[in-house]
Amino acid sequence: MSQLPESAQSKLEQFLPSENLEKPSSQQPTQQPLPQREPIKHVLIGSVQAVTRTIQHLHIIGYANVNDWSVPQPTPNPDEVMSILIRQILIR
Repeated sequence: MSQLPESAQSKLEQFLPSENLEKPSSQQPTQQPLPQREPIKHVLIGSVQAVTRTIQHLHIIGYANVNDWSVPQPTPNPDEVMSILIRQILIR
């Protein structure tokens, strides 16, 4: 896997997996406020092949694991599926 440019890496670091942020760990100083995070939903809609390839590409570039996405679900349109990814982003 190729190394991402530093600017791309810093943007990807905003998107961290959800964690229990309400309870500070015993090693975390209590004076520091917890970072403000907000959920964001990514929705892919297209053919099975297009959705699958996009999910795989996002995995290759280190944005999201394949298993982080929902199972593709059919939409009302023929030959079309939808998959969703919910991430927590850092709000600065």
